[in-house]
Amino acid sequence: MKKRILSGMRPTGKLHLGHLAGALKNWVEMQDKYDCFYMVADYHALMSEYENPSAMKDNIIDNVADFIACGIDPEKSVIFVQSDVPEHLELYMILSAITPLSWLERCPTYKEQLREVEGRDLTTYAFLGYPVLQAADILIYKANAVPVGEDQLPHLELTREITRRFRHFYKKEIFPEPEGILTETPRLLGIDNRKMSKSYGNAVNLSDSPDEIKKKIMTMVTDPERIKRQDPGHPDICNVFFYYKFFFPSLSETLAKDCRVAKIGCVEDKGKLAECIIELLRPIQERRNKLLKDREGLEAILEKGAGKARQVAQETLSEVKKAVGI
Repeated sequence: MKKRILSGMRPTGKLHLGHLAGALKNWVEMQDKYDCFYMVADYHALMSEYENPSAMKDNIIDNVADFIACGIDPEKSVIFVQSDVPEHLELYMILSAITPLSWLERCPTYKEQLREVEGRDLTTYAFLGYPVLQAADILIYKANAVPVGEDQLPHLELTREITRRFRHFYKKEIFPEPEGILTETPRLLGIDNRKMSKSYGNAVNLSDSPDEIKKKIMTMVTDPERIKRQDPGHPDICNVFFYYKFFFPSLSETLAKDCRVAKIGCVEDKGKLAECIIELLRPIQERRNKLLKDREGLEAILEKGAGKARQVAQETLSEVKKAVGI
């Protein structure tokens, strides 16, 4: 049997190039190798968007259209919405009872979000405990592996620690300890050289128009050591070059040479990148626009996916309750 993976995204806004590079590309490739469960994590989104969750339903449909437009096949993978499978919360409650508070307070991503995200109060019980809900998301499907970026490794290790603690208390081998499948590329930075994030407003969205893409790319931070057009460039420290290297490797070597001898300037370099990204996203946008014209069809895909997910989740939860004695 194929090993099972679980991964998800929060419907807090439009998906962007970081999602394509760091997750969706890998999700597509994994479909033939693994038993894939891909989740729209609306409860996780609620933890930061609780003051104004009105856009979440539309975001869910929009994000799922992007999933499928990028190559996720509903016939190969289970695509579902987290809140449509209530067993996640039941397991979350049980796991939260055995998770020490100190494990959550030391989580580096939690500290980073408190420091970086502005305009929202994240000092809530739910936000502190969201790694436990992540653990429940993974363990309810007995996932063997989780595709993660480096910044999510501490969360996955917490899931493994919770698994071991559950086994210690209840003497049952219900959950496998999930392994991390690291993406092949480092995190794609945003146009301001920070982590690309919907929260930071520094992302190139998969649904952006050609004009929007060009406008954003032309504001990208480039080589900080190249002051004048005639100065030699340093592509290895330039975010624009990293985009070329990841998305358009056939162009990157020539551009790097031209940059180092000042044959090409940063403005021209960014203009070419914008054109390349527009062409890269054109077929994805054509597919997503077609999908969005049939909202009922997308909702049917999610309903079917939730049915498949619940079947697995209910079996796992039954084992857990028996082990715990409730």
